Amino acid sequence: MRAGVHVSTRGGYREAARRAAAYGAEAFQYFPKNPRSLLVKAFDRSEAGRCAQYCDEHGIVSIAHSPYPTNIAAEDAGHRARTVSSLLNDLEIAEACGSLGVVVHFGVYKGPDPLEGYRNSVLTLSAVAKQWHGRAKLLIENQAGEHTFMGTTMEELAQIRGLCTDAHKIGFCLDTCHLFASGVWDGRPEAEWMDKAIALGVIDHLAAVHLNDSVYPSGEKRDRHAVIGEGFIGEAGFSWLLRHPRLAQVPFVLETPSGNEGTHKGQLDQIRRMGGQAAHD
Repeated sequence: MRAGVHVSTRGGYREAARRAAAYGAEAFQYFPKNPRSLLVKAFDRSEAGRCAQYCDEHGIVSIAHSPYPTNIAAEDAGHRARTVSSLLNDLEIAEACGSLGVVVHFGVYKGPDPLEGYRNSVLTLSAVAKQWHGRAKLLIENQAGEHTFMGTTMEELAQIRGLCTDAHKIGFCLDTCHLFASGVWDGRPEAEWMDKAIALGVIDHLAAVHLNDSVYPSGEKRDRHAVIGEGFIGEAGFSWLLRHPRLAQVPFVLETPSGNEGTHKGQLDQIRRMGGQAAHD
């Protein structure tokens, strides 16, 4: 189990890796560019390469997260086209930084025909995959059900990937708060969703887990992350997940508020303890 945290890229991508290492993390997530824009970023490849080198030397893995406006299921074709260009740019940056892939939400569709929303997601992901030739993968993230009916179940995740062109370039990132908020998980160990994820091949293509507690009870469809141990999910469920043998090589990345000390170090130590590992000094 690799304990990780979302970090700022202030000062550059290598500095983001150094920041994660200073927290005692073995993994980290970052925004490859302005998280509020789909504009393509011209980036310093040599600086990104120094990030990759630092991570390799220190045994750290990373994932990138696409900007907030990214919507692969959008009704507007122009927005989907901008999303494709933006995701290709994200993948280029992630590849240069040595990252496993780029997290992208399943998508939000508010039109009259739900099937059109799924179709849009497949077409957008396929358009990106057909044009991408690197090792970094698109990582579809499950959703909480807060703004859309889409993307909460293992069946949806598996089917959308299976319908995509060049599906081998696509993997998954599961968010524990989203699982809980959507009602797919009630926080108990030996959860049914895991059995489905294994049977449907989702776990086979899982690159990362967003480890987040939930401010609200299961099924509320409210995506509000809580500090680990201060929400509704509970230690039993987290311990089961962190110790699951199928997830032994998967990074668990915190997207939670910082703890009382102003950093995530206490939470990183806590999840190591729940995962059966010693805390770092």
